[in-house]
Amino acid sequence: MKALQFTAYGDTPVVNEIPVPVPGPGEVLVRIAAAALNPLDVKIGGGYVQDFFPITFPSTVGTDLAGTVQQLGPGVTDWHTDDAVITRTDPTAGGAVAEYAVVPAAGLVRAPSRIPLGAAAGLVTSAATAWQVVNEVATLQAGQKVLVHAGAGGVGSWVIQLARRAGARVVTTASPAAAETVRKLGAEEIIDYTSVDFRDAISDVDVVVDSVGGEIEVRSLDVLKPGGLLVSLPVPPDFERAAARGLRAVFVFHDSNTERLAEVVALADEGLEVLVDRTVPLSNAAQAFGYLARGHAKGKVIVQP
Repeated sequence: MKALQFTAYGDTPVVNEIPVPVPGPGEVLVRIAAAALNPLDVKIGGGYVQDFFPITFPSTVGTDLAGTVQQLGPGVTDWHTDDAVITRTDPTAGGAVAEYAVVPAAGLVRAPSRIPLGAAAGLVTSAATAWQVVNEVATLQAGQKVLVHAGAGGVGSWVIQLARRAGARVVTTASPAAAETVRKLGAEEIIDYTSVDFRDAISDVDVVVDSVGGEIEVRSLDVLKPGGLLVSLPVPPDFERAAARGLRAVFVFHDSNTERLAEVVALADEGLEVLVDRTVPLSNAAQAFGYLARGHAKGKVIVQP
């Protein structure tokens, strides 16, 4: 089978021919319909997080996949061949950007029925992370005001939808090209980050969701109301700086959880949208990886075998 693989830290991944894996006890073999790339994949391949997620080369790229069960390993009784499923693999194992993957049966969730499997791969990490942010960390309430940076991104697009579902007033930063997209997702106010300093456009914010980091994190403190919350996704924020200003700050790193993933699948079936930037064949996966690494994707980058 074909698989996109890292061969060394910092190198561009390449498509290799490797054997089809065989499921062991408690595992299943999934024929992959689509895989979604994530910023974490870029960090893993660059060696930036090897203290947390070390990999052994060659290592197949990706954690988020959707497909159909092809073979059951010993002891698996809850699933059947041809079941449509989604899952997230352990980041150190990867394996998603390929034609087949062996995954733990305990991590499988039935795929949504309303959207195709290709799009379903795009909700695995992004939507579940947004659920974690909105419902478990920020616990957004009706009437609160939330600023979502990069609302057209994979996580941001889901934060907008879930925050609106919670009854919050949603403001987001986006480029002019993405303005209509984020408006349809539920943003009530859109700040053009290419021409406006968001600090001049908004204040008294209850929660800021930052998936950008750096200077954006620093400036975000200026728009929060006393006691407001900064939720940082790319890196741990400066907790002391926030506390010194009477503000709260938290770092959210996605923790895989089948119950949470099942919740977002149900929402996808109710009508919430997976925003897809582009879908590419596995033969062009390396170029797709490079595109994601440049940081301007509007929604998910999907790879299909």
